[in-house]
Amino acid sequence: MTTSARFSEQMQAYGRWKENLSQGIDRYQQWLTHNEMADSEDEMRISEILSSLRSEKLTIAFVAEFARGKTELINAIFFSEFDRRLLPSEAGRTTMCPTELLYDSESNSSYIRLLPIETRLQEKSIADYKRDPIQWSSIALDVEDSSGMEEAFKEIVKTKKVTIAEARALGLFQDEDIQFHSRDGVLPDTIDIPVWRHAIISFPHPLLKQGLVILDTPGLNAVGTEPELTVNMLPNAQSVLFVMAADTGVTKSDLDMWNLNVKPLRANHQKGLIVVLNKIDSLWDDLKAEENIRATIDEQCHKASEMLGIDRENVIPVSAQKGLLAKIRHNQETLDRSNILTLEAILANDIIPNQQQLVNQHIKGAIGAMIRESHALITSRLKAAKQQLVDLGGLSGKNRGVIEHLMKTTREEQVAYHKSVEEFNANKKLLSDQSKKLLALLDLAKLDLLVGATREEMSGSWTTGGLKKGMKTFFGGIEEKFEELQEYTEQLNRLVTTLYHKFNAEHDVPDLEPVLFTIDSYSAEMKKLSSDADEFRNSPVTTMTEQSFVVKKFFISLVSHARNLFYKAHRDAEGWRKAVLSPLVKHITERKTEMDQRLENLRKVSESQETIEERINEIKSEAQLLKREYDEITAIFKLIHS
Repeated sequence: MTTSARFSEQMQAYGRWKENLSQGIDRYQQWLTHNEMADSEDEMRISEILSSLRSEKLTIAFVAEFARGKTELINAIFFSEFDRRLLPSEAGRTTMCPTELLYDSESNSSYIRLLPIETRLQEKSIADYKRDPIQWSSIALDVEDSSGMEEAFKEIVKTKKVTIAEARALGLFQDEDIQFHSRDGVLPDTIDIPVWRHAIISFPHPLLKQGLVILDTPGLNAVGTEPELTVNMLPNAQSVLFVMAADTGVTKSDLDMWNLNVKPLRANHQKGLIVVLNKIDSLWDDLKAEENIRATIDEQCHKASEMLGIDRENVIPVSAQKGLLAKIRHNQETLDRSNILTLEAILANDIIPNQQQLVNQHIKGAIGAMIRESHALITSRLKAAKQQLVDLGGLSGKNRGVIEHLMKTTREEQVAYHKSVEEFNANKKLLSDQSKKLLALLDLAKLDLLVGATREEMSGSWTTGGLKKGMKTFFGGIEEKFEELQEYTEQLNRLVTTLYHKFNAEHDVPDLEPVLFTIDSYSAEMKKLSSDADEFRNSPVTTMTEQSFVVKKFFISLVSHARNLFYKAHRDAEGWRKAVLSPLVKHITERKTEMDQRLENLRKVSESQETIEERINEIKSEAQLLKREYDEITAIFKLIHS
């Protein structure tokens, strides 16, 4: 079995695992409905979990300066079965705008969607535009027509001529760019810019259908001027492949891109960072021994690892062009020599399993507590049924006086239980009232006041120093909000924990541990965003960029991302507030049903001793059904946690 097949099979296995997990969650949802345990909040949570799992993607980003063979590498790894270059890969600049290759399972269609470059004039992020399809141009793809697809893909690399002023307004021309465009010291009237800002390609390739997303990015200038690449897309990719050329080694532009746009953004994700030294075929020399060629390639890899400050094992030498050609012509010798299979093995054996582990942890965290709660409830029902059998068996032959005494005792227990429930409801209201402050701290309207003040301060500043001060003020305000949030969530969690422990002690239920609310993930992401803001603020590019575009870029990328984090945290806090005491409420309902059933049994027995045997047989049948439901929820628990 080839390494290529292993990569494909690993992706397919990953897809099957997600599908099995989805089926397990569906099975749990049906179990809840069958046992009349599901409420609207449970249904909504399960629906969100399933939607999240089915839309989950594994993103591999390719980053390089122009003419490093990046697009050819994508063709070689993923699309060789088309027996041609699917993505345009020719000499010169090919990838002119960031391009996402994926499969859109919702629309179930093949297309290219293109966002016009003019949208850079607006203060809207690419993520915002993705929710507004009308802004995109669309080209239908016929996946049966390889030539037609290849022709359609050429649209992505189109350029057009605009004036210097227009390019500057779009943020695509800086003063330092003059040297690249001037001829004999004179700037032309017009320069070439990309026609499109962003491209999304959807087609049903087997790997893409399993959730793979390929992000193809342009060179240093475009990466630096498209804020969402550096703030959102690249940091969130499961793997980033930084491509260089073996014949040139690490150039100044390679080093600039690495230091400014790749390494800092992957500070916490080094496991998925791979350096690809492409075009090793340029070092193949028929007049040299094979071991000498390998030594030369290895020396280039060592030099690259030293200059980039990355482990040598993370520098992979390949020939994308020869690898693609070898796959198309089924030439195993050249394929082995191209070393493409080694790179595919890393993606298969490191990146995919790591992502599977993260998804598994998320799913277990999201639904594990619900399943444990359901398991505890069905255990309680089974225990109650067994106790009823014991009680009824002990009543056989008892006189009416003994039975009436038992009824009186049970009613007294019921009254005491109702009093404790009243106390619980009072504590529940207290928690509900206090958790409203948590939502108030995450209120977007209050955040927007800070956003507005920051915008006013930055827009009214005439100096770079003033702009930087405004940025610092914004994230300083965010930091204060998160400090207050951290302190308040700790108070709420202490109250919830106390309520649970008190309930467990008073009502003799299985030990239930509450799901506590935490802002740790949001806080970590916000700190990362603040660090990105520091880099943006202190970047020489920011100093040299026109101030109006600096303000726009800051709000499109950093402020928009911060606002989105607040929105998600508010949504999660609202969901937690509604669900945190749900397990206790369900146990209260179960206990009430159990007490009512005990009284009903005693009432029937007091009327006629002959009903005891009949009721015992009924409860035995109920216990058998409960045992089957217990076995089913146990099996579901094991499936979800496998």
